[in-house]
Amino acid sequence: MEYEVIIGLEVHAQLNTDSKVFSDSPSKFGAAPNSQVSSVCLGLPGSLPVLNEEALTKAIMAGLAFGSNITLHTKFDRKNYFYPDLPKGYQISQFDRPICEGGKITFTVKGEDQPRSVNLTRIHIEEDAGKLIHSADPKIPQSYVDLNRAGTPLIEIVSEPEMRSSDEAYYYLLALKSVLRYIRVSDCNMEEGSLRCDANVSIRPKGSDKFGTRVEIKNLNSFKAVKAAIDYEVEWQRDMYSQGKTFPQQTKLWDSASNVTLTMRTKEMSHDYRYFPDPDLPPVILTKETVEDIRKSLPELPDARRDRFVEKLGLPKYDADVLTAEREIADYYESALKVSGDPKKTSNWVKDEVLGIVNKESITISEFKVGPERIGGLVKLIADGKISGKIGKTVFEEMLGTDKDPETIVTEKNLIVVRDDKEIERIVDEAIAANEDAVQKYKSGKDRALGAIVGYVMKVSKGKADPNLVNQMLLDKLGPLPPKG
Repeated sequence: MEYEVIIGLEVHAQLNTDSKVFSDSPSKFGAAPNSQVSSVCLGLPGSLPVLNEEALTKAIMAGLAFGSNITLHTKFDRKNYFYPDLPKGYQISQFDRPICEGGKITFTVKGEDQPRSVNLTRIHIEEDAGKLIHSADPKIPQSYVDLNRAGTPLIEIVSEPEMRSSDEAYYYLLALKSVLRYIRVSDCNMEEGSLRCDANVSIRPKGSDKFGTRVEIKNLNSFKAVKAAIDYEVEWQRDMYSQGKTFPQQTKLWDSASNVTLTMRTKEMSHDYRYFPDPDLPPVILTKETVEDIRKSLPELPDARRDRFVEKLGLPKYDADVLTAEREIADYYESALKVSGDPKKTSNWVKDEVLGIVNKESITISEFKVGPERIGGLVKLIADGKISGKIGKTVFEEMLGTDKDPETIVTEKNLIVVRDDKEIERIVDEAIAANEDAVQKYKSGKDRALGAIVGYVMKVSKGKADPNLVNQMLLDKLGPLPPKG
């Protein structure tokens, strides 16, 4: 039987506030265990939560960026369950009045031209739980509780079950992460746990409008893991149905070492959590003016910036995709462009040379040694014809090890393009005499042969000869390319 895959994702993104969502405890990653806590985090009797206004604002920013409707009258609820890293015995979350409703995420799957959109059900605010650290020694069957993460502000972004493959889920997550990082509400660092994903997966006979039994795969901490877990789960469910077997709705974990999903527990329903309004937190009442003020604070979003790079700057779509993948990269490019004035040449240098080093060294572009103004200055020298592209790479290498601007390097090393007609003509004549075979090939109609002669000139001139002048002189001396045949 042919099956259709049904996928919905629940993404937990940690908001990058200095303090936690309901207390003034710091939320710094990597601190000593249980050093970032307060009476509220510990759930001590008599401690009262107070909403972090910055967390509320950043949740609204995320909703606006995804086109959600903002709930003007919202509240917080208690989600009751027992777990060792949840000292209160409940989690403060949002049940029936989430801060954001609706919206969508648009993405393009690699190899496709047309973008796709997945609708969002909701975005709500909640606090994170703590973390259990299990003993690595099998002889010591103990677990330790670190509550540093307890109370960290999260937004949970819930999609409609509209994805039909692991590829769609992967590119959906890339787009989601890009927007959150653009508006700077989360660093989305999966290694530090600030972006986690639960995948809801089911299959049904193709053409059916009924959903199959759903399996939730919890706490996937990399995009690669999301894709692999979905692919495995789909095959497992197909195998179960092909054998005539059924299975209950359940929660699974992904075992990355064995590349399998493992049953954790049967799936709870919302009534199992006994939601009720948190009596310690008053309702949140927003005005339309407040929401509009937050909307005005949003930066240009990646899709809009990508379109502008293509339509206004004339960049190819591939270039625009690379340059707008991260806000910092797009900012770097535009700062360099202000100096160079040449969109395409600047794009080539940023995406090929700059990002080549950034990716090789596994650093961010803000950590890159050469600032955008200096790259822009280098590109301007090339665009103005003062140095060749080959010389530009020599200058770039020098810039990596010094704070000097490109103009200073070019002057100190006497790298300015040679435009002395007599000197260039002398080298061109030498090149023609030294490359008789290439000359004959050119005269027989092979246009590529001219490149060998040009290369000789550039080598002798150490890259300083004006390439345009060299080409013109060669054409004058050798004549136009004969017609083929």
